[in-house]
Amino acid sequence: MASEKELSDFLKSVEKRAFKRAMYAVRDDEAALDIVQDAMIRLAEKYGDRPPAELPLVFQRILSNATMDWFRRQKVRNALLKNFSDFESAGDDGDFDILETLEALDGSTASESASDSVSRAQILLAIEAEVERLPARQREAFLLRYWEELDVAETAASMGCSEGSVKTHCSRAVHALAKALKAKGIQP
Repeated sequence: MASEKELSDFLKSVEKRAFKRAMYAVRDDEAALDIVQDAMIRLAEKYGDRPPAELPLVFQRILSNATMDWFRRQKVRNALLKNFSDFESAGDDGDFDILETLEALDGSTASESASDSVSRAQILLAIEAEVERLPARQREAFLLRYWEELDVAETAASMGCSEGSVKTHCSRAVHALAKALKAKGIQP
């Protein structure tokens, strides 16, 4: 049974990766924040009594389900209502990028030169753009395996598919990313 501190520590450790995963899926910062927050609340309310070792897999499944729920709600909303905010022009804060803010908060880049910092930022943007271009299942498998560091079995359980499918999706994602990044001149 996870203590309150263990649950809190777990949620703190996954919040940024969970946000990025949700953001890649929905491509909307505010919606991604809502999805992650809902997933964290569900974990705390319904599964907080689970052993700490089970929390990562349970949370990944909750996050996947919350993301799918968001897509379902969007489909219904778009069918019934026209979103008039699409016609409004963006204000001064229209250029706000939460990923850049999170990266700046993380950053231990104080000793880095300006050119290195710009180069690193450009490479990260190129990688993020290529990850976003991956098909949804490949992106999900890739992020769970290499971002969340789940093993094949945990990833398969989280995605609701076989371990072979996870391996196939990951392999295709890695090859597609390598090819796209190599075409842009980014080498390992």
